[in-house]
Amino acid sequence: MDLKERAAQLARDRRPFVHATVVRAQPPTSSHTGDEAILLQDGTIEGFVGGQCAQNSVRMAALGALATNESVLLRVLPDGAVQFPETPGASVVVNPCLSGGAMEIFLEPQLPPPLVRIFGTTPIAQALGGIAELLGFTVEHDDAGFEQFSGTTAVVLAGHGGPEAEVIRAALDAGVGYVGLVAGRLRGGAILDTLGLTESERSRVHTPVGLDIGARTSAEIAVSIAAELVQELRTAGLHAPEDDSTPRAAATEVIDPVCGMRVVVGRDTAHLRRGGDDFWFCGPGCRASFAQETGAV
Repeated sequence: MDLKERAAQLARDRRPFVHATVVRAQPPTSSHTGDEAILLQDGTIEGFVGGQCAQNSVRMAALGALATNESVLLRVLPDGAVQFPETPGASVVVNPCLSGGAMEIFLEPQLPPPLVRIFGTTPIAQALGGIAELLGFTVEHDDAGFEQFSGTTAVVLAGHGGPEAEVIRAALDAGVGYVGLVAGRLRGGAILDTLGLTESERSRVHTPVGLDIGARTSAEIAVSIAAELVQELRTAGLHAPEDDSTPRAAATEVIDPVCGMRVVVGRDTAHLRRGGDDFWFCGPGCRASFAQETGAV
């Protein structure tokens, strides 16, 4: 599949990635303006944005973009070049093994939007679903079952009854960081008392749910819940729990023993073994130098 189809597949699977586009390539470089690639969390590059030396710099910057969820313009310069000044939204790296040219690559992180599961068909549930979608969240209305909470950022129970205690217990066990229960203080407290929650678990359950804005109507209550979700996301670091069912290797960072560059180990990273030890390199040039000096194979 092409990169557009691959990006769509990753988005459907809710897998984070970075879309990289070469916006300037000054010869001599192996890349051209318009070249594109997708970079995954484990450092894998799919597509082409330059040779091995440049790819290593792109990997490092892409992992940083994923961590901050902020786009960045990466300027890759050859050793000895006059550096561009650091500016907001741009990052400069001097690559000692670049072949003499310069590159600018735009890195755009693509993180899955928060997934909010809403239980209930009440006017509050319906209004909250609309507001959450307006905020760019992924919304699932789920009254059929609650066995699977993989990738769920928040759960809101707005059904005014039903198996509320069971849903809360299942969501907490799955690691969901925000569980909201639409209920009065007395009813909500009584439900939680039956669960024997730890202090940590109790801090993740919000009931009465929503910020105190004096809400009265269903729409106003939905606004207060959405506002509390935004607050938790932006100020408290709310995020979806890790999906243990599909473990993915994290990227490993090492130092090139020849040029001293930081290298992200990927399946195509230049590599040698010497005396039972593994060494990784920014590119074939450093690998060849190391092999010649040490007799490594």
